[in-house]
Formats: sequence, C-alpha cells, structure tokens
Amino acid sequence: MSDAVRAVILGIIEGVTEFLPVSSTGHLLIAERFFHLGEGAFWDSFTVLIQLGAILAIVGLYFRKLWDVVIGLFTGDAYARRFVIGVLVAFLPAVIVGLVAGKYIKLLLFNPWVICFTLIVGGAILLWVDKLELKPREHDATRFPLLMYLYIGIAQCVAMIPGVSRSGASIVAAMLLGADKRAAAEFSFFLAIPTMIGAFAYDFYKSRAEMTMDHINIVAIGFVVSFITAIIVVKTFLTYVTRHGFLLFAWWRVIVGTLGLIALALGR
Repeated sequence: MSDAVRAVILGIIEGVTEFLPVSSTGHLLIAERFFHLGEGAFWDSFTVLIQLGAILAIVGLYFRKLWDVVIGLFTGDAYARRFVIGVLVAFLPAVIVGLVAGKYIKLLLFNPWVICFTLIVGGAILLWVDKLELKPREHDATRFPLLMYLYIGIAQCVAMIPGVSRSGASIVAAMLLGADKRAAAEFSFFLAIPTMIGAFAYDFYKSRAEMTMDHINIVAIGFVVSFITAIIVVKTFLTYVTRHGFLLFAWWRVIVGTLGLIALALGR
C-alpha cells in the first residue's frame, strides 16, 4: 500500500472520529496495530499533524461566532472576554497534566489492550449518560459559568488515556454539569482548538528536522482529507445527537473495543 493511500485512509479516520465521542487516537492506533496503516516515528507524528485539518474545519464552520468573539474582545464585550477566559481555563489542566505526566502516559498506556478496554468502558458511560433524565440549564457554549469551564477541562485530562475520547470526556462532563447536548458538543469543538493546535505545534517542532519534502506532501494529503471529512461529520453529528442522543456512538465504541480484544486474544 502506498504512503499516499495510507494518508488518505488515516485522514478519513481522523476526520470521522476526532469530534465524535469515540476516540480518534484510539481508532488511529488500532488502525496502525491491526491493519499496519502507518508504523514508525513519522506516522506517529503524522497522526498528530493532520489533526490541524480537523481543527480548521471547526474554525471554518464556526467562523462567524468565533469572529464575533474576537471583535468582542476589542469592543469590551464582557461575554466574549469571559468565553475566551473560560476556554483558557478549560485548556490549562491538560497543559499541566501533559507536561507533568504526558511522557509516562504514552509509555505505559499507549497499547492496544488499554485502548480496547477504555473504548468499552467509555461506551458504557455514554449509555449511562444517555439514559439519565438530565434537566439542562445551559444552552449556549459561550456562556457557561467559569467554574463549569474548569471542571470540563479537568474531565478532558482523562482523555490522555488512549481510547477515552477527548470530545467524549468533555461532552459527558458538560452534560452532567447542566449543558444540553448541542451546547456540550459545541464546547468540545471550541476546546479542541487550543488543545490540538498546541499538540500540533509541539509535535511539528519536535519532528521538524526529520521532515522531508515527501513527508510534507504526505501530511498535506492527510490534512486536506481530514479537513473535508471533519466538516461533513461535524454538521451531521450536531443534528443527529440533538435528536437521537449518543446511543449509536456508545455501541460503536463497545463493538470496536470488543472486536479488538477478541483479535488480541487470538494473537492478531
């Protein structure tokens, strides 16, 4: 299989799974483990670098709202200023945990057994949350209380364990704290912007010396594919989850995790 085809497949996986509560990292690592779709140092960096494509999809879809926030910062809009502070507050716990424990988490937990197990556990949690009779109080992701932003950021740190899902952890936390499904999903999108741009910048800086022109071309393919796929998925996901909840994604996680454990047990 050519590197370009690998880049397209991994770009699709990234674009489809990044903003769904199913764990993009888990799916990418499973693809590497069972289908050999990119093993080696370059492909480890590739899966981080193409996340920027998915992030730019969010920026494009929410450009008007994000632009209003930027303008509000310069015009003294209190809500815009509080939202930016809220995103930074939610982003900070992941930075601290990543700096302190990121290396150990990657060393100890990045293996297919952990991924498959956490996919199943995460699916069970989504099933539980979906059945709760929650009474949402917050309907606008840009106007959550500051303390709520902090708690969501702390919950997001759990997603450093592969298979947990960054979006899943933040969505579940937001809903338990009083957000409706759409607002919870939208804030997970907004929180992804600084989180994943930071991961992209760090990984690009770390691997810059090893990047050849061929590598850059392969990353560009994955970037474009993840961008286009993420636009389609995010628009569909918001409509679907508002009407139907998270049942589909919960069972998706359980099925993928179970099949992965069976394959591992069989020595695949």
